[in-house]
Amino acid sequence: MHFVPIEWTAQTVSGITGSISIACWVIVFVPQIYENFYRKSADGLSLLFVILWLVGDVFNLLGAVLQKLLPTMIILAAYYTVADIALLLQCLWYGPEQKIDPIHLSPANPINENVLQDVFNENQPLLHAQSSAPLSRDNVGGIIESADDLLESEREVVKKNYLHDSVIVLSVILAGFLSWYISYCQNPNRSKPDGPSLELNILAQVFGYISAVLYLGSRVPQILLNFERQSCEGISFLFFLFACLGNTTFIISVLAISFDPQYLLLNASWLVGSSGTLIMDFIIFAQFFAYHRDPKLSEQDTV
Repeated sequence: MHFVPIEWTAQTVSGITGSISIACWVIVFVPQIYENFYRKSADGLSLLFVILWLVGDVFNLLGAVLQKLLPTMIILAAYYTVADIALLLQCLWYGPEQKIDPIHLSPANPINENVLQDVFNENQPLLHAQSSAPLSRDNVGGIIESADDLLESEREVVKKNYLHDSVIVLSVILAGFLSWYISYCQNPNRSKPDGPSLELNILAQVFGYISAVLYLGSRVPQILLNFERQSCEGISFLFFLFACLGNTTFIISVLAISFDPQYLLLNASWLVGSSGTLIMDFIIFAQFFAYHRDPKLSEQDTV
């Protein structure tokens, strides 16, 4: 492979962002499949929800193929479908569901929130807001210095974890870009691709809107549960971040091609599904911050 300078066109931007989107969704789904295989169990997953995800992705794939959408959109739809089939087979192979964990109803939320650390064979320190020994007004003066040291230690751990997560995110984005660039370099005699097909396929549109409804529905139980519990405990912030990046780059890859009204109409259901899911993920991010408790406040409450 020889290096080729990048010619920045609408197709180039679409290809790069589409490839990054694929890389993000690989990170969302593959570790969950790996974790199930590693544990030899799919406990906690709802068979019904996995089937609903699969139905939504099958409609997504059929609609994308029939409507002759962008190649990256078809690849993503195919990947979603394969990933869901793998999850479904694991649910069936490892036995019927025993106890469904309602915290993990979203496809972007793994059973084990440290699954990325398991995959990359790293152990991320767990933070504890309080020490195991309860504090009282009688003994707080004698241990305040050690409490401050603990808080400082926790801040250092948080910084390291943020750095670790940032490296993972940047690595995935770089992997998506390099994947696109390798393909770009292997076709030096490429000609500019034809514009997107603007022929409306009614059946494809119906499939697209069905999948959009199912995608949007997959986030609602998670949001309602977080609100009911006033907590996001057990939810992986990093995985939802990848889901947001995946949807954001997907939307950019579609819009980079054209703003022609007919083109937007053909892609409307896919844009609605991704944009709506992205909005719901932002709501979940807001819940992360709204329900977060400062360790200092927790300590003062205990005292």
